[in-house]
Amino acid sequence: MSIVFARHHRWVLGALALAVVAAGGAPAVMAQADAAAGYPKQAIRMLVGFTPGGGNDIIGRIVAQKLGERLGQPVVFENRAGAGGMVAAEFVARAAPDGYTLLIAPIGTTVFNPVLFAKVPYDADKSFAFVTMVADYPLYLTIKSNLPVKNVKELIAHAKAKPNEANYASTSGVFQLTNELFKLKTGTALEMIPFKSSNEMIQGVITGQAMIGFIDPTALMPHYKAGTVRILATTGAKRAAHYPEIPTMAEEGVDDVVVSGNTALVAPAGVPQAILKKLETEVNAILKMPDVIERFKTLAVYPVGGPGEKFAAEAAADRAKWRDVMKAAKIPLQ
Repeated sequence: MSIVFARHHRWVLGALALAVVAAGGAPAVMAQADAAAGYPKQAIRMLVGFTPGGGNDIIGRIVAQKLGERLGQPVVFENRAGAGGMVAAEFVARAAPDGYTLLIAPIGTTVFNPVLFAKVPYDADKSFAFVTMVADYPLYLTIKSNLPVKNVKELIAHAKAKPNEANYASTSGVFQLTNELFKLKTGTALEMIPFKSSNEMIQGVITGQAMIGFIDPTALMPHYKAGTVRILATTGAKRAAHYPEIPTMAEEGVDDVVVSGNTALVAPAGVPQAILKKLETEVNAILKMPDVIERFKTLAVYPVGGPGEKFAAEAAADRAKWRDVMKAAKIPLQ
């Protein structure tokens, strides 16, 4: 009898414990639902870490306008340029985790800056919650229109023959490490010329301040169509559907220089999951809108969408990959 009683006593205590946990958890779940149901009650700030006119600025403004329309509150877009996007990233990382401060985060913010720099004012693993991936795109190996080379092989020979002129344009980590990977694979000795924005980087190539640039397509393609620059190759794994005449780096004889830029939407870590999911749902719906798809097509970028957790894991894997590139290229932390 005592054994049966003891077992029954333990069962009752366990059931009571579960009931206490459930009772404690219920308000939390209800609070999450209430937070999402009432969100947003005021304007949302969406920051980008670069000057107006660049790819992430344009992509972010498209999303901000549509998101404001869908949520019924203004989404105020703000350029807070500096330190390769780190000024805006630090601001958002330190913001209140309430869903009212968001960041258009290029791959430089989520992957390359934490790899390249010894001191980054945020923790790439812990400071942000991914809402979703907005867009991705290859980079394009770009030269000025009158540089006397016809293809990548001739460019490599030209860079080796004229080392004093051999340099590349860069604004942030994605461009720098792509060029460093190119150097590693081709044996060239290109020096970095820093610029503040994609537009300045393109002008640097056009005027000959920089011999080459691996450049994102949004600001670049109007210059390509106008003939003020030439594009020798894309870093995509295959030719871009928007520009099928441009060969891949592999087709040009340089293997393993496959790089995709991307643009994510992130929030400060700690934003309630219900709010994150509401934002994720709305942005994913925006990325399926025909006018947004068409607008992205004109920018030569591809809408992505999907669960934020997936892209957080992919960013962590990419950081490990690029740390290996830095080690192989013997690039010190900056």
